[in-house]
Order: sequence, then structure tokens, then C-alpha cells
Amino acid sequence: MSGDTATNNAATVPTDGQTTGGTDYLNCSYGIKSWLLTLDHKRIGVMYLVAILTSFFLGGIFALLVRTELLTPGQTIVDADTYNRMFTLHGAIMIFLFIIPGIPAALGNFILPLQLGAKDVALPRLNLASFHLYLGGAIFLLAAIWLGGVDTGWTFYTPYSTTTNGSVVLVTLGVFILGFSSIFTGLNFIVTIHRMRPAGMGWFGMPLFLWALYATAIIQVLATPVLGITVLLLIAERMLGIGIFDPALGGDPVLFQHFFWFYSHPAVYIMILPAMGVISELISVHSRKRIFGYRMIAFSSIAIAILSFLVWGHHLFVSGQSNLANMVFSALTFSVSIPSAIKVFNWIATLYKGEIRLNAPMLYALAFILLFGIGGLTGLFLGSLATDVHLHDTYFIVAHFHYTMMGSVVIAFLGGLHHWWPKMFGRMYSERWSVIAAALVFVGFNVTFFTQFVMGSKGMPRRYYNYPSEFTIYHVISSIGSYLLAIGFIITAIYLIHSLVKGRKAPANPWGGASLEWQTASPPIHDNFAEEPVLTDPYDFSVNEFDERTGDYLLRPEVKG
Repeated sequence: MSGDTATNNAATVPTDGQTTGGTDYLNCSYGIKSWLLTLDHKRIGVMYLVAILTSFFLGGIFALLVRTELLTPGQTIVDADTYNRMFTLHGAIMIFLFIIPGIPAALGNFILPLQLGAKDVALPRLNLASFHLYLGGAIFLLAAIWLGGVDTGWTFYTPYSTTTNGSVVLVTLGVFILGFSSIFTGLNFIVTIHRMRPAGMGWFGMPLFLWALYATAIIQVLATPVLGITVLLLIAERMLGIGIFDPALGGDPVLFQHFFWFYSHPAVYIMILPAMGVISELISVHSRKRIFGYRMIAFSSIAIAILSFLVWGHHLFVSGQSNLANMVFSALTFSVSIPSAIKVFNWIATLYKGEIRLNAPMLYALAFILLFGIGGLTGLFLGSLATDVHLHDTYFIVAHFHYTMMGSVVIAFLGGLHHWWPKMFGRMYSERWSVIAAALVFVGFNVTFFTQFVMGSKGMPRRYYNYPSEFTIYHVISSIGSYLLAIGFIITAIYLIHSLVKGRKAPANPWGGASLEWQTASPPIHDNFAEEPVLTDPYDFSVNEFDERTGDYLLRPEVKG
């Protein structure tokens, strides 16, 4: 364990608030100060979770308003300027406040040290600082909601973003601050995985979730500074009139696109790699079967991290690049699908002849495979020059993006949340309602966005406030799907919150997992482990036996030694 064993008595551990003699991290101290100044990775993860879910709620409200406005051509509920602001804020909030930090900051912060058998991350103060930076960036970003006027889209494309009225500076300053939060989290994860693995856990003894977080952290540290520099240059151009991106000042707007997408395409994998790590855990644990091709999945995570830096140019196929550059970026775009396909093949192979349990985590994992498959395969049309030129800036792009981001990242986030919810809060949720909600989310999502593939292939441009009446039926179907999706999310929120109050007490290992987080109590004590956990293969489920009396999976006596 390399010196990371914990103490039994949580009340003896120094905290930032008054102790109550409680036995878990939730009640070992009380008061707002004990949370806001905590160095406990679990509390920081929970605070991230609350902040991220609040952001998801706000972004979802804007999404529903956008879909409601598009029920009819022309004005339905708001005017054109308000519509532009709504979809800009929807995109900015969802990308920068929810999808990018979602899995690493919330689930990663909570689970990573537990899977290492450690009592915390390597740099707990840096971890707390990253959360406070997240809050600071969110405040700047959300201030734009009250001040209004941000209508550039979440990409802030120049020269429009340098000339339009509104609080663009506030939004981009918020994004700059959020970038530091992302970098700090990435640095912390890299150091923790390198320095705090227990004796006996080599690189190929780690759970695949840790491999995914490690690959994500590399991208966070290397790519995020480019975004920071880009938004600083944008702010300088707006405030000082320096010609960088605005052609009226001697700048080059395509330069902004190169800078922005050099970060933002790797950022796609900041979003998707942790989701893939979650799915590897869910597929294996809930089919009670050793993960197929462990090393190939681990290496594919690193391959995706490397290749993600080489494909940004496919966003600029119609921006005046040379034919040679377009051809090279097109070829590289197809190459990045190979490691992703390896993962999908291995997940399906893992399911073969497994003891599949169709509970909520597994339903979300199966939904992920299908939705990610659709998102990936439709990306082939956009990586090919012959079809991308025709589909560019249509609703086909919107549908592809949401299948890749929302249909994959959000679905995996929900699957991971259901998988680790008993460990995080010590309560079981309603299995019946979780299955109903998962079905509603799946159906609502596909009704909303699959329709947009058809719309886009017929030529409907994205972001348009008005549209020809021939597209009305598609917009109506898409909007109905968004309402179904919202109902699924509302039901999920209700039964998860209800579980905190009335839920059955969770056993330490309700799913029979073999990684180290299942060897501590639910919820864990302040220092995570009352005694040194027994290091086992994270995908060897034979180490556990089911105890019918407690409904828990316990380590076999011979494994304990």
C-alpha cells in the first residue's frame, strides 16, 4: 500500500470544521466551511457533482427553449436575437461547465484514489484550488446570462465575436479560468497515478477507468493552454483593438479556427475518453466477466490521446485550406476511428456469454455502445471531403455532435453515476424507476437527434431561427423527443434524491466489483479504508462470493489470506 493505509476513527482526522464522531466522509464534520475548505477528494468530488448537475440543468433549460422556439417557422416564443443568445448559452454551459469537467472532476475525483487504495489524491490542495477555479469561471460565464448579449455560438468565431455587442469578454474570461481548473485536475491525476499506486499494482493491474483518466489528463495538460492563449488574444483584440483575428484590423479569422480547433478536437476526447473508461467498468462488472483485450483497450486510450492532436483540420475543410492539407486531415480523421473501434469490439466480446444483468448501469452501457456507434459512423461522412462539403453547417452536424457528445458522454456519465451512487452516498435507488428513466432517455434522445440527420441531409442549416415550412414536421418530432428526454432526466433526479432520504442502505459491494473501491464501506470513511485493502485483479470476479443475508459481495477467505 506504500504508506496509504487509513485509520478506523474518522473523528480523529483533522478537518476544517467541527467533528461529530461520524464514521463516514459525509458526517465526519459539518458546516459550509468544512465543505468549501475540505481537502478530502470525496467531498470535492461531491461538490463538483452538485455544480456540474446544476450546470446541466441550466444548459438543459436553454436547450428546451431552443427546441420550443423551433416548433414553428418564424417566432414561436422569442425573437431572433434572444434565440441566438439561448443556443449560445446552451452550448457554452454544456461544453465548458458540464461535459468537459463532468466525468473527470466529479466521478474521477471521487473514485480514482479509491481504485488505487489511497486515502487521497497526491496534491489535495491543488485539487481544492481546481474546484474553486471552476466556481470562479462558472460565475464569469453565468454572469453573461444576466448581462445578456452573447450570441456568437459556443465557438466564439471571429470576426463576429470581436465586433458584436455583448459580454463576450466575460464569457471568454470565464472559459480562461475554467481552463486552469482543467489543467490542475489533469496534473493531479497524472501525479496520483504515477506516485500513489500500491505496491504490487503495475500499469497493467490498474482498472481501465484509471487508464482513461490518465490519457485524458495528458490531453488536459497539453491542449488546454492553447485555448487559454486563444481566448486571451480574443479579449485583447476586443479591448485593445489589436489586429489578430479581425480582417478589418489586419487579422486572420481562419487563424482563430486553427487555434480553437487545435484545442477543441482534443477536447472532444477529454469528454469521450473518461466516458469510455466508465463503460469498460460497467460492461465488465455487470456482465460478471473479465474484460476482453485489457491491454488493447488500455493502449487504445493512449492512441486516442495522441491522434486527437492531429485531426483538428477536418473542421476547416471549407475554410480555404489547400487540397493537400484537406487530404492529409481526412486520412488522419479516419485513423482515429481505429482505437475507438477496438474498444467497441472488446466491449461486445466481453458481453459474449456473460452473466448480463439489465440494471440501470448496464442499460446505459448498452445504450452508449449503440449511440457511440451511430455517432462514430456518421463521422465518416464528415471526414470524407466529398460528403462533408455538402453536410457542413447543416443539422447533420448537430446530430453527429450530439450522438458523440451527449449520446455518449452524458449516457456514460449517467451509467457511472448509477454504478457508483451506492458507494458515494451509501444508499440504493429504485431499480424499477431507474430502468424506466433509462428507457425514456434512450427513446427521447433518438427521437430528438436521429430526426436531425434526415433534416440535415435534406439541407436544413443549423442555428437558423427561421426555416422553410417543409422542415416543420422534422422540427416538431425533434422537439417532442427533447420533451421525452427531459422527462427521463426529471424522473432520474427524483428517484436519486429520494434515495438519499428513503433509500435502502447500500452494502459495501452491491454489484460484485473486484476493484479496490468496493473493499471500503458505503459511503467510505474519511481516510477511505479502515484497513489496507487486499490487492486483486480488478476484473477477476471469482475473488468475491455473494452473501444472501446482507445482499453484499464479500472477499473469499482464501483471498484475504
